[in-house]
Formats: sequence, C-alpha cells, structure tokens
Amino acid sequence: MRRDPGVVRLARTGELASRIDRARALAGACRICPRACGVDRTTGERGYCGAGGGPTVYSHMAHPGEEPPVSGVRGSGTIFFSYCTMSCVYCQNYRFSQAHEGRDRSVDELAGLMLSLAGRGCHNINLVSPTHFLLPILEALATAAERGLNIPVIWNTSGYESSETLSILDGVVDVYLADLRYSDAAAAARYSDAPDYVDVARRALVEMNRQVGVLETTEAGVATRGLIVRHLVLPDGRSGTRRALGFIAERLGRETHVSLMAQYYPAYRASEYPEIARGISRGEWDDARAALAEAGLTHGWVQAYRGGEVSPIAGTELRADDPPEEGPPDGGPRGPGNPG
Repeated sequence: MRRDPGVVRLARTGELASRIDRARALAGACRICPRACGVDRTTGERGYCGAGGGPTVYSHMAHPGEEPPVSGVRGSGTIFFSYCTMSCVYCQNYRFSQAHEGRDRSVDELAGLMLSLAGRGCHNINLVSPTHFLLPILEALATAAERGLNIPVIWNTSGYESSETLSILDGVVDVYLADLRYSDAAAAARYSDAPDYVDVARRALVEMNRQVGVLETTEAGVATRGLIVRHLVLPDGRSGTRRALGFIAERLGRETHVSLMAQYYPAYRASEYPEIARGISRGEWDDARAALAEAGLTHGWVQAYRGGEVSPIAGTELRADDPPEEGPPDGGPRGPGNPG
C-alpha cells in the first residue's frame, strides 16, 4: 500500500502549521543552522549565510542526474536555492551559493514551482541547499499540499544541520540526501569555514537515520523514504574518506545507501590551496573504492572515474532560471545540473 508523503500527513493533522510556528521562532533570532547568528531573519536581517527572509531560487528543473532512486525515469523535481550555510572554497555551484546569483521568489511562487515540477511527472521535490530558507520552504510546502502536492520531499543538504532544525523536519522530510564531507576538523575549517562540521554532521546523520531509516523504494526502484549519504573524495586525502565510510558503517549501519563521488575538480577558489588544486588521481580513487569495500558498505552507487565514461549521477552544468514568467511560475533551466 502506498504511504502518503510526510507533508501530506502533517498538513492533514495540523502539525505542519505547528512546525511552521516553530521555524518562525527559530528564524526570529536565527538558530536555523549551527552558526546560530541570532539575527532576525523574519524581518530580512542577514547573517553568515547572507540570505534574507527568502526564498531565493537559482534554478528549478526535472533533474535526470541524481542517484537512480532519486531521479527515477521522470526526473527529480529539483529546486536549487541561492546562498549557503557553508563557505566551501571548491564549491562547484559558487555562482549561486556564494556569489548569490538567483531570483527572489514569494512563498506562493515557490509553492507554484513545486506544483509545476510535480505536474511534469517528477518523482519528488528535491530541495538543494535548503536549510537557510527553512521557514519559507515549510510555508510553501503547506501551500502546495493544500493544492494537491503528493510526492516525497527530499532534503538535499551539506549535512551541516542543527538539532533544532532537524527536529522541525522530523516527519516533513521523506528522504535525506546528505553529505558527509570531512573527517577532520582542520580540513573542515580550512576549506569550508566550519571547524565544528565533523561533530555536527555526524550527529545530524545519526538523527536523520533515526527519522527515516534505511532507504525504501517503490517496485520501480524510486525512493519513497530513507537516508542516502554522499561522500565527495577530495585530493590528498583531505576528505578523510576511510574514516567517513567507517563512521557510516559503524554508526548508521552497513545497510546504509552511500553515494561515493569522484567528480571533484578545483572550482571557485580551490587554486589558492595547492593541495586541492587538482582533480583526484586514479590511485586516490582506487583507495576510496577499497575503503568502501573495507567498511562493508555494499548499498549505493559509485561514480565512474573521470578517465572513463561519466557516471549518470555526475553533472557539470547548471543554468539559471529564465527571467520572470508571465502568469504562474512554470519556467525552468535548459541544461543538466548537479548539486555538487
């Protein structure tokens, strides 16, 4: 029997409205992300992430290039949000995460984008780098649910999440698609300005796993609920791959679905850091594959090394939304994309 997505169930009981109230209180003296800036986001004050009251959207699309259970056969209804709670020097999406390109949308417009993507047959609503827009996203989901949205919600995150935000998301999010980027605080500080990232992300992943558990799919293999953990292999061992995969196996379970990614390239300011100013070597990728096997993690996906055929879950180009549409929001990008 098909289970209704969490948003539908919580909207039906009135609990979604309660979560919105909690998110509004969290935004009023902002503690939405672990940086806890304390600014009043509800009045448009800007903290570390640089975002205002929001939401600001760079692009939305039926994404064919996510992990197979996410994209399915009709694509993942992906919405890429501008700004970010991280400051990764190698960010592949720096144009909107750190240069802040994008278009301000109203809550009603954001709900319209969700419904438009659902209307195109997308399997889910995939919210990419959404954390700093927690409040307007919940408000938009409530509006969309009232108008018939009935597909799973994916929280596509860096893993840098506060316990308060995850508590609000419990039951709202059907699938967590979360990064585990580092195993060393010094690397997290140097490359992402987040010295607490390792502890924060590990706690967050444990909580996500408690909420949604092992990945569940339809008979056609499309994700309906569960956790997927992404790990991007960095040059020179800077991502701490062996320890990251070991943590997943030991604390989340060997049945956890892992997406091991080889797509790193020195984007944005990576050239300023000699140790990561190159792609990963074949030997580094082979070591990462060996670490995956040693950890006993056998569920998930591994990208093809760039010297061979490009994996279906690798993408390199993402274009901004078209200028404002006439009438209801329905436009989208014209090229493939990757949350990176």
